[in-house]
Amino acid sequence: MNILYLHGFRSSPQSMKARLMAEHFATTEHRFICPQLPASPVAAVEFASDFIEDRGDSAKDWSLIGSSLGGFYATYLAQRYGCRAALLNPAVFPAEDLSEYVGELTTYHSNDPFEWKAEYLHELESLRIENITRPERYFLLAATGDEVLDWRTMRDRYVGAKQHVIEGGDHAISDFGHYIRQVAEFCLS
Repeated sequence: MNILYLHGFRSSPQSMKARLMAEHFATTEHRFICPQLPASPVAAVEFASDFIEDRGDSAKDWSLIGSSLGGFYATYLAQRYGCRAALLNPAVFPAEDLSEYVGELTTYHSNDPFEWKAEYLHELESLRIENITRPERYFLLAATGDEVLDWRTMRDRYVGAKQHVIEGGDHAISDFGHYIRQVAEFCLS
């Protein structure tokens, strides 16, 4: 199985969750990939699509893990390819959530600069899936203490999906180590 991890806004493959998942899958025969995504949402989705399409594997040989904005991308890609997606505090309406960030920013783990453009908000709207199909393909891990996104919006978006709601917690899911096995098992099932 191939696992493609999609990090969140301003994040990177150096995020705690990405590193913990990479360490977990390093001890298995499964391939784990976590690339640095471009700032443009359309470019990020196409970049991720290239991994799925260019490896010569069936989409059924792929599972996605998406954190925050990466969860939004993972939802789009799971709908497009029919693969499974584990979503970690996923963004549901990122065009609204990220509208105040237009301008020059830096990534959290390296302070590398990038520009978040107003046109990216329109790109996000173009990638929005109105209704998910086959909710059994999705696993939602949401924290009620998420200080960035409302867990109830996530819960309601993924009705019918496997869901684990963490009482308390935070957007980063700081105690993610407790959930690695659950996320991995879903991706491999």
